[in-house]
Amino acid sequence: MCALRVALVAAEPSGDLLGGQLLAALQSHDLHWQFEGIGGPHMLAQGLRSLAPMDTLSVMGLFEVVRHLPALLRLRRDLIARWLAAPPDLFIGIDAPDFNLPLARRLRQAGVPTVHYVCPSVWAWRPGRVHKIQSAVDLLLNLFPFESAFLQQHGVASCYVGHPLAQQLSLQPDRAAARQSLALTTAEPVLAILPGSRLGEVSRLAPPFLTTARVCRQQIPGLQLVTPMANAALATRWRAYCAQHAPELPIKTVVGESQTVLTAADTALVASGTATLEALLCDCPMVVGYQVHPLTYAVLRVLRWVNTDRVVLANLLAEEPLAPTLLQHQCTADELAPAVLHFLQTPVQVERIRQRYRVVHQQMKVDTDARIVAAISELLRMRGVLCR
Repeated sequence: MCALRVALVAAEPSGDLLGGQLLAALQSHDLHWQFEGIGGPHMLAQGLRSLAPMDTLSVMGLFEVVRHLPALLRLRRDLIARWLAAPPDLFIGIDAPDFNLPLARRLRQAGVPTVHYVCPSVWAWRPGRVHKIQSAVDLLLNLFPFESAFLQQHGVASCYVGHPLAQQLSLQPDRAAARQSLALTTAEPVLAILPGSRLGEVSRLAPPFLTTARVCRQQIPGLQLVTPMANAALATRWRAYCAQHAPELPIKTVVGESQTVLTAADTALVASGTATLEALLCDCPMVVGYQVHPLTYAVLRVLRWVNTDRVVLANLLAEEPLAPTLLQHQCTADELAPAVLHFLQTPVQVERIRQRYRVVHQQMKVDTDARIVAAISELLRMRGVLCR
């Protein structure tokens, strides 16, 4: 049997994790696959042949991306040229819509079936992008149920596949076991600090997050502080920020293990993004803070490209603002610390949030792998790549 050649691009750790699970799901199907493109360790472990380091694409923001733009455009041109010269049977872009959608559009125009995995957050910012999605992809695999109606309304062919984490994580997280694995005591509360998975995020959020941690520990002297980092390089940089901004704080820094840390925590201080979903699925109440480059934020506000009421994924899924959200100039210790301390000192409120998060988690538990395989197989059959 000839191998089905699949081109893929993921741009950051969360996309690589989803990509690794997607490749594993496809390989469980009774077909022979060949994967090539851009991804990280999880996708490489599933047999992806790497064409460029994933770190090349890990850039966020409007103004932050400027100095990287020539290299990014050159990389995309190289990928387009490669895959037009030898078209794959399928292209899958994993998140990173600003990079992947133009690439998908060119390949689709050349007759390559295209899939985008993870709906761009058009419900939160730059809603006009939905038209670019419609012209670029044959199928969108969306992770969250509230996205389906929006996509259908705008004529985007989609399939709700759920989020793999909802399937993998227990509905009853073992907090005691998580603390034991991290060498934390059960007697004192735990604050998880998650300042992001990119260097730019960490550098901006380190000062307000660390100052917040200091204020909280002054109020609760036994408070245990833990930070999970996506990789060793970020962990090294985070430790340097800790030494610079809060040398007196006993912050335990671990590589990976974000779900263990969130399960162990009483409360989390989290950068907006995928970490808010992880916190919800780990039953961890959270306070969300975020900052982007001031010029980026100014442009987003002027052009009305951002809806601040719909930024936090956990709040959208819970259908109520359970996670206080402090963005840009509000993302300071003066604003963050009272919100964090409220959770640490109000167990009744915390338990209500945990119960709501468990309901959401239960609703999100679907067979993601089976849905992905079925949706992609049907697309390939419709396009004549697979026989019915």
